[in-house]
Formats: sequence, structure tokens, C-alpha cells
Amino acid sequence: MKVFVITGASDGIGAEMARQLAATHKAQAGLVLAGRSADKLAAVAAACAPSPVLAIAMDVADEAQCRSLIAQAVDRFGHIDVLVNNAGMSAHALFEDVQDLRWYEDLMRVNHWGAVWCTHAALPHLKQSRGSIVAVSSLAGLVGVPGRTAYSATKFAMTGFFEALRAELKTAGVSVTTAFPGVVATKIRHRGYNASGQPAGSSGLKEDDAMSVEECARLIIDGMDARQREVVMSLRGKLGRFVKLLAPGLVEKMALAALKHDARPK
Repeated sequence: MKVFVITGASDGIGAEMARQLAATHKAQAGLVLAGRSADKLAAVAAACAPSPVLAIAMDVADEAQCRSLIAQAVDRFGHIDVLVNNAGMSAHALFEDVQDLRWYEDLMRVNHWGAVWCTHAALPHLKQSRGSIVAVSSLAGLVGVPGRTAYSATKFAMTGFFEALRAELKTAGVSVTTAFPGVVATKIRHRGYNASGQPAGSSGLKEDDAMSVEECARLIIDGMDARQREVVMSLRGKLGRFVKLLAPGLVEKMALAALKHDARPK
């Protein structure tokens, strides 16, 4: 049985990855689903039948809970084959509008440190199984997005950490796949922080061409199965990372154009 640990699995990309893995592997997939909502996790677990599921309500912003997650996964299934670091929060605020920066630190704990703590705890088990690590970053972890200084900082940190870790694990047989979704049709931006550190209630990005969560999850799983280094999902993202090297000013204009008019710097 192949055992997958997925953080941020109560909804969005993580929940859809769990459902797709269950549909593909059936009872041959052991799923450890982590998230903050026990009720939502229970609903996802029910949708994953007949795959055996261990649902754990926890918060990746707490190191002890991250380490407990991995310990419970090993206790239940005996090993881990894949760790998907998907848990994350969004944020949209112009830096000059932020009065209290403490929520910047909170965001870093969720988006970056949660992945670091889970990976550190899981690494001995993944080396034993010669398994895989998946890090769900963002295009904002490749190109700085105006209005998203906090979010971009967390995702750039995540990108750099897993790029370095990939090199460290090259001879250990553990693959590291970093995924860079663009705008995906989830509610993550609505629940993310605003300038006051409160739930934004809406998205500051244009979402007319948002990728479906089903397609995003499929692309991540395909990249994971192929043990790819990176999964950059949109044409805009693929072009942006190369144009950034040649014409960085143009990329900044593209990033500004992605914002709703009322979310742009005045």
C-alpha cells in the first residue's frame, strides 16, 4: 500500500488531490488527511472510500502538531511514501497599508514553517521508502506580485528551501516536486489576510481565467508520479519566469495587470 500524507486536505487543492488519489488507487492508497476542520476532513474521508483514511485535525503553524501528524501516520500505516505540503493561507495587502506586521509572521509559520516541520519529521521515513515530497508553492513564489508582499515572501521561502533540499536528497532516492499554481478556483484568497490581518472576504486578483481545482490537482499528481522537479501550470507562469530574466520591468507590468483595479497601488 502506498501511503500519502496531505496537509491542507480539508478543502481546495488538498481535498481534490485526496479524492483523485483514492479514485486512482482505490484500497491500495493509504491517505493521511490533515487540516484544521474535523468536519470537513470527515466529509473528504467519506468521499475517498474504499481507501483507508486517517483524518487528523491539526494546525501546521504549530511544530509539535506537525511532528505528531507524521508520528500518527507511521503508527497507523507503518511507513510513508509521499508527503504533500499543501497547507497554506493567502494574503492581499499593500505594504504601506499594513499597520501591524505580526500577521506577516503568522503567515510565514503556516506557509513555510509548517512545510519545513512536516518535512523534517517525515524525512527519515521518506528516505527509507525512497519516496516523494511535494511542495505546493505558487507563481507568487517565482515572481513577486504587488499587493502580495507577505504571501510572495512565504512562497519564495518555500521555493528556495525545497530547491536546496532537492539537491541534498539527490543521492537518497527521494524526489522533491515543487508545484507553482497560478489563480485556482478556490476560496483561499477570500479567507486570506487583508491589511488589518483579518479575513479579506474577497479576492484582490482577477479570476476570470482561474484554473479549476480538478485540473490543478491532476497536474500536481502527474508531476508527483513522474517525480518532476517542478510543475509550472500556466502559460503565463512559464513565460513569466523566463521573461523575468530578460525584461523584468515587463513582468512587473504583467503582475500589476493581474490585480483588480481597486486593489492596485494608488
